[in-house]
Amino acid sequence: MSRYNLENNHNSNIDSTTNERKSSDYLKTLERGLEVIKSFKDSPHLTISESSKITGLSRPVTRRVLITLETLGYANSKNGRYSLTPKILSLGYSYISSQNIWEIATPYLEKLSETIQESSSLATLDATEIVYVARVSVNKIMKHSLGVGTRLPAHASSVGKVLLAFLSDHKLDLYFQQAELRPYTEKTVTSEDKIREDLLNIREQGWALSHDQLEMGLLSIAAPIRDIRGEVVAAVNCATHSGRCNINQVVNEFLPLLLDTAEQISSNIDFEMIQ
Repeated sequence: MSRYNLENNHNSNIDSTTNERKSSDYLKTLERGLEVIKSFKDSPHLTISESSKITGLSRPVTRRVLITLETLGYANSKNGRYSLTPKILSLGYSYISSQNIWEIATPYLEKLSETIQESSSLATLDATEIVYVARVSVNKIMKHSLGVGTRLPAHASSVGKVLLAFLSDHKLDLYFQQAELRPYTEKTVTSEDKIREDLLNIREQGWALSHDQLEMGLLSIAAPIRDIRGEVVAAVNCATHSGRCNINQVVNEFLPLLLDTAEQISSNIDFEMIQ
């Protein structure tokens, strides 16, 4: 048998063992619990049937999950309707507190926002969306309130564009397989080819601009945050309304301050983040 075949057989055995281990270690019950928690995303109160319909889980399974959450203090029930309790926030806080990048970033965001008198944020990429993990709000610039935990589509936001621009080819391909490139305004770029072209330019210049992509009048600029390895793990942005500032002002006045803020946050991250 050739060396090539021996190596292939060895790798095949490793892959088989890895797949078997992953399969046996996977907790379907935990997956179901998380799905039930997420079913409350658009409604503060749900019956067992409503949660079951949203998640696609059977009523008995949904009932057991909700009873477990209630027993542990993560949910309340009244007259057959369930709601999550504030304790559920501790799950998200565990993530935030374990990644001290957010704590590191806040003073720099506050300084940036104070200087430019506009809101600033830090966000990471989660599948096809960005998630705000730190935010300093100065002016309300969107119809909907933005805060820690807010999710926005990556393809239509400046932060999302930055994070997508620095993905590996494989991860970027996966993104486009999963993403719904829907238009949010008449100016939202929804062509995969055009987005890929834009991402190449963003990667080269080191920052991204989004104008009228999520809402008409919304003007946002973002820059990457890197960990100790130099890997892009988050992005910082500042946003304004075109009624207050034009693109030239944002690029000439805000961008240098934003890039400096990104550099300061990055230089204070002395650990590796697993992506």
